[in-house]
Amino acid sequence: MVQIQLRQKEPDLVVWVIGDSNTLLKGTLEPDILIWDEKYDFILVTNNRSSMPVHLIDLLAQGHHRPGIFHINPSMGLGETTEVLVLAALTYSG
Repeated sequence: MVQIQLRQKEPDLVVWVIGDSNTLLKGTLEPDILIWDEKYDFILVTNNRSSMPVHLIDLLAQGHHRPGIFHINPSMGLGETTEVLVLAALTYSG
């Protein structure tokens, strides 16, 4: 899984997964996930290319903001996906 690879490759990187302790419960509605991410300044990583963009557009229209969303590219392997996400996270954080 991506989160395990991210934690191994970059131990100081904060990686939360819906359903982990101190996060939202599995089954949380997508708009609520986006608002939670906004509140805690997290970048969402998802493979949802159908409904998540619709919810994002709706929330932006309501005045919310997003630090970022990454859609996982299904044609990339786990290692390549991990490398891209680590690079993006390190670039974003500083």
